[in-house]
Amino acid sequence: MSEVLVIGGGAAGMMAAICAARAGASATLLEPNERLGKKLNITGKGRCNVTNDSTCDELIAHVPRNGRFLYSVFSKWDGRDTMAFFEALGVPLKVERGKRVYPVSDRSFDISSALERELRRLGVRLVRERAEALVIRDGRAAGAKGANGRWDADAVIVATGGVSYPATGSTGDGYHFAKQAGHTILPPRGSLVPLVSSDPDCAAMQGLSLRNVTLTVRNRKNKVIFQELGELLFTHFGVSGPLVLSASAHMRDFDKDSYRLVIDLKPALDEKKLDERLLRDFAERSNQNFDNMLGGLVPKSMIPVLVRRTGIPADTKVNTVTKEQRRRLLETLKAFTIDVTGPRGVEEAIVTSGGVKVGEVDPGTMRSKLLPGLYFAGEVLDVDAYTGGFNLQIAWATGKAAGEAAAEQREE
Repeated sequence: MSEVLVIGGGAAGMMAAICAARAGASATLLEPNERLGKKLNITGKGRCNVTNDSTCDELIAHVPRNGRFLYSVFSKWDGRDTMAFFEALGVPLKVERGKRVYPVSDRSFDISSALERELRRLGVRLVRERAEALVIRDGRAAGAKGANGRWDADAVIVATGGVSYPATGSTGDGYHFAKQAGHTILPPRGSLVPLVSSDPDCAAMQGLSLRNVTLTVRNRKNKVIFQELGELLFTHFGVSGPLVLSASAHMRDFDKDSYRLVIDLKPALDEKKLDERLLRDFAERSNQNFDNMLGGLVPKSMIPVLVRRTGIPADTKVNTVTKEQRRRLLETLKAFTIDVTGPRGVEEAIVTSGGVKVGEVDPGTMRSKLLPGLYFAGEVLDVDAYTGGFNLQIAWATGKAAGEAAAEQREE
């Protein structure tokens, strides 16, 4: 029986241990946290966007970083396979907007608990310990050692995550193990992360959440690189919220490029219909001050910002607003711009971009091409995806591939 050691008890690690045990291996899982799947339990605002109901090609289209590397594992295990896996473990699922898949209960703990039950059923040994280094013997990975012990194995799977959300245990340990084996590490940075802006209007509107707005991102050449309807949040440092996190995954070259956010505050109305709406509002509130009239168009904390951006004094009577001024208001409502200077720190990111260079890993088995007996799974690899369950799908698919291949290590 092959001895498989899995380092890391997150999504990828639990899947790897389960699949190794199902394939007949004796599996041991090293995890220092008191509870497995600590990061998994906070995904999707605690609801756990477990996967996306998508085929292999659809999944790859949502992985901007080394998506083709995942073709082999996604072709064997796509979003629908993940759904079948969890439903077989007794977790009913539902599909929502954008093919996002959640547990019917809206409880992420149902996902982690199902994985823990399966680990126990299969007899996977759980050790509450933090690995500190690989054991390399006779030119191959032969286990790991920590402060309190050493664990020998025929194969080692590194599934320690990236460096995002370090409080959950993602502290970059896997990069050290990979370097020990001679692997190249692409510098980790945040993806799906809030954005920083020096625009004082963001701080002035701190805490304001805008729903049902369209966010467009343009680069230095004015090319649209992202556009989506949803929700965003103004903060003391810039902007955040679901739309911004999604957009950040497309903004990968702050060192070489610059980006501007363009917010359509009234996406349901084209310019003609919005102008008609403004004319009606102006007629109905003709004797009001301009800033009072704006209360019917935008949230209260945005009014001083609109006054400043349109250049129309707050105490201007609505019936004296000129056609040109009305046009400036319309353009501001349809294209509220914010220049961003970069992402927040990787510790605030949902996922890590960067990690183990995928060219040094076999795409079908997740086996290291540099050190026999070593495998990788999940966020430690240099792959990351957009929001919508795609990053967890990477964890499940790579974890399965690594677990099954590692279980066959001795036979090979």
